[in-house]
Amino acid sequence: MKDLRVALVIQKCIPGSFDKNLSTSLEFISHAASQKTDIVVFPEMNLTGYHAGPKISSIARPIDQQLIQSLSRAADKFDISILVGIAEQAENNHLYASHLIFSPQMPWGRYRKIHRAPNEKEYFSPGNKVKTFKHKTLHFGIQLCYDAHFPELSTAMALKGVDIIFIPHASPRGNSKEKYQSWMRHLTARAFDNGIFIAAVNQTGNNTQGLIFPGLALLIGPDGKVIADFLDPNEKIHYVDIDLTALERVRSHRMRYFLPNRRPDLFG
Repeated sequence: MKDLRVALVIQKCIPGSFDKNLSTSLEFISHAASQKTDIVVFPEMNLTGYHAGPKISSIARPIDQQLIQSLSRAADKFDISILVGIAEQAENNHLYASHLIFSPQMPWGRYRKIHRAPNEKEYFSPGNKVKTFKHKTLHFGIQLCYDAHFPELSTAMALKGVDIIFIPHASPRGNSKEKYQSWMRHLTARAFDNGIFIAAVNQTGNNTQGLIFPGLALLIGPDGKVIADFLDPNEKIHYVDIDLTALERVRSHRMRYFLPNRRPDLFG
């Protein structure tokens, strides 16, 4: 595998400002493409903004053809995979925290958040599919924020063959250092236990709806060690070049790659 360049976008996302959030995202995508980026990753619900209350029904959006065409064209034009978030208003009037995947010359994909935080359960329906996606020869998974607290989900994705899991967040409260310390308690374990990369990114700033997000992005290697971290309150793209040969170094080590030694006969 060749190296992979990923753009992690720490973004300020105002609820209800869909057109502005989309326009800003398209500008970020163009800039990422100019830096020869393979995949650009936006925070959870970056297009609609995040809200976990009754207002979410007024800012949620359907995934319409205009949005699909706009992002599909960008993916094809720039030969880049785009991961964007939306509060999705589905045809059945259910709301989902969803992340959309647009890869060059491929049909678009969607991941719906499986594990809702307690304050989200009244407003969002849960996704029910453990999906994986591709960028050319790279296999990846997506989890959203609270999802990352459930080890089984990462293992399920690893067993499906992912090399990296992207974890977009809309995680408020605290400063960037405090959020970083929180992430270190579980995200390093998700990488180490499964022999995969983990890349995470958060929204940033005051969303004008009572939530303040600490800007943060990071990359963790399949050995569980932090490769890059960006504790940054500013709206900004952070680029990381991923040495994919690290996967083989871990997975060829008979003591440091754990998945082949699981006991599915005991616990599935």
